[in-house]
Amino acid sequence: MDSIDDRRKRRLFLLIPLFINVGLLFYFKYANFFIDNVNALVGSLGGRPMPLLNIIMPIGISFYTFETLTYVVDVYRKVHKPLNHFWNYKLYIILFPKLIAGPIIRYHEISDQITGRFETETIDEKLTGFFRFCLGLGKKVLIANTMGVYADTLFSMPLETIDTASAWLGTLAYTFQIYFDFSGYSDMAIGLGLMLGFRFPENFNNPYISQSITEFWRRWHISLGNWMRNYLYIPLGGNRVPKPRLYFNLWLVFLLSGLWHGASWTFIAWGAYHGLFLILDRLFLENVLHRLGKIVAIPFTFAVASIGWVLFRSETLHQAFVIGKSLF
Repeated sequence: MDSIDDRRKRRLFLLIPLFINVGLLFYFKYANFFIDNVNALVGSLGGRPMPLLNIIMPIGISFYTFETLTYVVDVYRKVHKPLNHFWNYKLYIILFPKLIAGPIIRYHEISDQITGRFETETIDEKLTGFFRFCLGLGKKVLIANTMGVYADTLFSMPLETIDTASAWLGTLAYTFQIYFDFSGYSDMAIGLGLMLGFRFPENFNNPYISQSITEFWRRWHISLGNWMRNYLYIPLGGNRVPKPRLYFNLWLVFLLSGLWHGASWTFIAWGAYHGLFLILDRLFLENVLHRLGKIVAIPFTFAVASIGWVLFRSETLHQAFVIGKSLF
C-alpha cells in the first residue's frame, strides 16, 4: 500500500485488513450478542431460536484490534512509513504492558521507538517507570479493589431492597473503583513501558474535576477519545458538517464507543447517555456551566458521570433503571 500511488489500489489494500480485523472483533465479541437479540425477535414471532456459538474471546482483543486498524490507516494516510520487519510489527501489536487494558497507542506515536529507543532506555527512565508502576499497582490493589467490595454489594442486592442511601453508596464506590482500576492499569503500563525504553501516551488526567462532560472526555481514557476522534469522528466530517449532522455524528461515535466497551444494551445505553450530554454541551450546557463557575460545574459533571456508571456496571437495563430511580 505504501509503495502504490494508484488511489483505488491503495484503498483496496486498506479495506482488506479493515474488514478482516473488524470481522474478527465482531465474531469473537459480538456474534452471540446479535444472535441473542435475533432469537428474542424470532421467539416473539413464534420461530425457532438459533444456537449460540461456543466462543472463547481472546483477552484484550478490543485494544489490539484498534491498534491493527490504526497501523493500516496511518500508512494509508502517509502519516508514517510501515515497519520493515514482521517481528517489529508484532512487537507493536502485542507489546505486553499495554496489551490487555491499554492505553490504545496509535502507530505513529510509537513507530520510531520500536527501532530506536536507546536514548530513553536509561537508568533514570527505569527508576521513574518502576515508581509509576508501583503507583498504579497501589491504585488497583489498595483503592480500586476495596471500593469494588462496596460496589459489588449494591449491584448484587435484590432490586426491591435498594434504598437511596445504599444506591448512592454503591454508585460512588463504583465511580471511584473504575477510575482507580483503569488509571491504575494505565499507570502500570506506562511504568513498564518506561522500564523497557518506551514512552506511552498518558491515558487519564484527573477526569473527576472536569467542568463539563466534554471536558470529562478530554481527561478520561484519553487514548480512546483520540482514537475515536481521529478514526471515526473526523472521517465522518468532524466539525465541518451542518449542526444536525454534527450532533448525529457525536451521538453515533459515542454509541459505538459504548458498544466497543461491551456486547450489552447497558453499554450501548451508556454510550448514548454520554453522547446526549455532549450534544447538550454543544447546544447550551457547557456555556451555562461556565457561567455558573467551578463550584456548580464540577459537582454537576461528577454527578452526571457517576449516574452514567450505573448503566455501565448494571447487568440489565432494568437493574440500571431501578438503581437510577433509587438514587432520587
